[in-house]
Amino acid sequence: MHMAVLLNKIFFSPDNSYSIKVLSAFAYCSTFIFRPFGALLFGWIGDNIGRKPVILIATFLMACTCIGIAVLPSYDEIGFTATVLITLFRAIQGISSATEVTGAQLYITEMVKPPLQYPAVASTTIFSTLGTLAALGIAAIVTSGNFNWRYAFLFGAFVAVTGLMARTTLKETRDFIDAKRRIKLSLEKTGIDPKKIESNSIIKEKTNFKTFISYFAIQCTWPVWSYFGYFYCGNILTENFGYSPAEVIHHNFFISMIELTGTILLVYLSYKIYPLKILRATFYILIVFFCFSPVIMQNLTPSYIMLIQVYFLVFAPGYFPATAIFYKHFPVFKRFMHTSFIFAMSRALMYIITSFGLAYLTEYFGYWGILMIMIPVTIGYYLGLRHFENLEKNMIY
Repeated sequence: MHMAVLLNKIFFSPDNSYSIKVLSAFAYCSTFIFRPFGALLFGWIGDNIGRKPVILIATFLMACTCIGIAVLPSYDEIGFTATVLITLFRAIQGISSATEVTGAQLYITEMVKPPLQYPAVASTTIFSTLGTLAALGIAAIVTSGNFNWRYAFLFGAFVAVTGLMARTTLKETRDFIDAKRRIKLSLEKTGIDPKKIESNSIIKEKTNFKTFISYFAIQCTWPVWSYFGYFYCGNILTENFGYSPAEVIHHNFFISMIELTGTILLVYLSYKIYPLKILRATFYILIVFFCFSPVIMQNLTPSYIMLIQVYFLVFAPGYFPATAIFYKHFPVFKRFMHTSFIFAMSRALMYIITSFGLAYLTEYFGYWGILMIMIPVTIGYYLGLRHFENLEKNMIY
């Protein structure tokens, strides 16, 4: 995603600026809009066959697409075929990355018990942030003219293949195995034909609708903060302060380093402080920011923009670092499909709404247009957080 500016120049026609914008927008959106379909497919596999196979398949797909992009000829060499293939590869990468993130978080959730469970699951975000840092770092080096971007994807393929080999040694999660064992015992006690396993109450347990919607509302926050922090603020630096694209990339690279540091801090705090309390505190801080945002946004400087970026990318309320708490309120045999679908759908929906919404709303309403997106998302977040807080209070451990 962060290397899109570089890749679009290579794999899209340089002759038609309008077609570049349209195809670039579609290629960007393809990273997210196909994720829900992948979530349904891989979610079914994860809930019916096991968590481990999904992690292996997602890693394999990521390795293949990295190799594909690394060796893909440019538009000048094969024409529109390059445009189609790069869009396809990015769509597959979007599906596999979302599946891999959810799969890894679920796997750790079901293998580790609290309180170590909270920082263990949250630590996956550290490596996700490292990916952002690496992408921006490579983009910064490439714009300096000292590095061939294809080597980055070959290195990514090497990491994926190495990870695939290591992950073949993983065991299936305890929760998934225990759920299957409980079904087998219940069938043996009642003397029911094992072929009628689908009628078992554990298999048929449904996800609470309010839990589903609440988790969706919570997941909708990060796409807004992320797009605003990296892309919208980057546009402000370009349009208002004369930053070049290369300078914006270098600026965002520095921001991503701070984001990584903040992420590590929150992972550590999640071991010491109950994660839902952390989320409640970040919510209150956001309300304070909203109160002063009109004054701040009307008197922007590059330093203020940097502070705003750091806040939204690190400390704005979201699902992190309480992911493990949210997961355990989904039935075991619906957990993978429903959580991965929510993750994918929230990204597909909110990245599109935020990217197009900010462009139009700020055009007509100025900086107030930002709040027109952020405030409804924050209200939904608060209601979702309250639902899970109530579930935790009523839960018997």
